[in-house]
Amino acid sequence: MTLLAVGVSHRTAPLALRERLALTERRAADLLASLTERDGVEEAALLSTCNRTEVYLAASDAPEAEAAATAGLARAGGMRSEELGTAVRTLRGADAARHLFRVASALDSMVVGEAEIQGQVRRAYELGLSLGTSGPIVNRLFQDALRAGKRVRSETRISRHGASVASVALELARSELGDLRGRRALVIGAGKQGTLTARALQDAGVRTVFVASRARERAEDLARRFGGTAIGFDDLAGELGRCDLVLTGTSCPHPVLTRGELASAAGGRRLVVLDTAVPRDVEPSARDLAGVTLYDLDDIQRRIARNVSAREQEAVRAEPIIADEVESFERWLATLEVVPTISALRERGRAAVERALRVNEPRWESLTDDDRDRVERIARAVVSDLLHEPTLRLRRASQQGSSSLYVETLRELFGLS
Repeated sequence: MTLLAVGVSHRTAPLALRERLALTERRAADLLASLTERDGVEEAALLSTCNRTEVYLAASDAPEAEAAATAGLARAGGMRSEELGTAVRTLRGADAARHLFRVASALDSMVVGEAEIQGQVRRAYELGLSLGTSGPIVNRLFQDALRAGKRVRSETRISRHGASVASVALELARSELGDLRGRRALVIGAGKQGTLTARALQDAGVRTVFVASRARERAEDLARRFGGTAIGFDDLAGELGRCDLVLTGTSCPHPVLTRGELASAAGGRRLVVLDTAVPRDVEPSARDLAGVTLYDLDDIQRRIARNVSAREQEAVRAEPIIADEVESFERWLATLEVVPTISALRERGRAAVERALRVNEPRWESLTDDDRDRVERIARAVVSDLLHEPTLRLRRASQQGSSSLYVETLRELFGLS
């Protein structure tokens, strides 16, 4: 049985190609079903995100499985296999395991250390389980990958440095205000950035999020999802005076907040303003107001660059963890290779006991039933004792990656098929 990883990622394929291969759960299920129906493919699971679509296979015929996976991906993307070209990468054995372990640990992500990939790997694992397309090898692969990801996050600081606008905005807010729990925040703008910001604020325990947007329905929906209250732009000035933190990111062509409005709102108290808009939502001259701390997108991008550098340093510390987990998985995988030989050896011993008992049955007419049971137990114990050491040594050899000679020798000596 060979372990394979076949697919494309942001490292091998342009966005246009990745978009065509981004599969819904239904399309992923169809692809997995078609793959496991093929001869040579025993198990399959599929990971599809915006940055990668990869099939993980346990195959009895590796070339056939690779060809089937490539053709299946092309079909799912509505193209010919030739169109995938060099974008498709195939990894085998330990390399395939190492790749998934690094993926689950966010070491292979476009943004190193990002948090979303762990949940995406888990959903891929659960889909294979629910469909019955995965099996003992692929299941163990994903379980160990998730464990590797958890270890990397807990044993390094790779996820403790924000690398998104929303996460860095909160870092900056904490640096000025300390603990954000119970703070009052005003989010201006209900677009994608407003959604990400509102979610981050909720996770940080911010008490109330007021959302101001010209699209009132979107603002109300966002406020409802994150426990806030929607207000209109006419009420903006009044709410500014009640907030500790303002996060703004609209698409307005002119400033949404003026220096005068912020000066009036601050009134000598502490007010942190994070402006993620381009063009800027806040008049730049507000930066020198007493009590007001203003960060714009350039400030945030500089912090992101610094944090990404820190994450990359932590990624170096994560590699020994990955190596340790891959070695553990390889040891487990190696034990599977000796299982058929161990089973055949024990079956040979059981058959020898049965044959001896059957041949000697006519000579035991005077034995009681208890005596017969006692003789049978002794015979089985002797065979078990004789086979114990060879079995133990075979398992140890498999864990050390040197079982081939033991397997061949045992099969030859005992005539195992």
